[in-house]
Amino acid sequence: MAKSSRNEQRLRRHRRVRKKVSGTADRPRLNIFRSLNHIYAQVIDDAAGHTIVAASTLDDEIKPKLKGLKKSEHAAMVGTVIAEKSKAAGITTVIFDRGGYQYHGRIQSLAEAAREAGLKF
Repeated sequence: MAKSSRNEQRLRRHRRVRKKVSGTADRPRLNIFRSLNHIYAQVIDDAAGHTIVAASTLDDEIKPKLKGLKKSEHAAMVGTVIAEKSKAAGITTVIFDRGGYQYHGRIQSLAEAAREAGLKF
């Protein structure tokens, strides 16, 4: 049997979690995607099938502030912004979907910053 790549293993974990985790209108899903250089967060209503709010390190409001910071600090900034946008959209509680990634490093930084900014999960 061929050895599967890290991303295939992550996608397998993500599919396994997504069987049980889905967002509703009153409690949407906070989804995280992490690439080598950037991190993306979306608050998704799976019942309606659309993204309510999104933030990433590529956003115009965040990108200029990232110069000279570590990747985990980038993630914390995205977590703060996604929490602020969610509260502005009337969302206070979400279901956290770590996307098959280990709850460690950038994923943990984003989650803790979102919690500190007032998002409950």
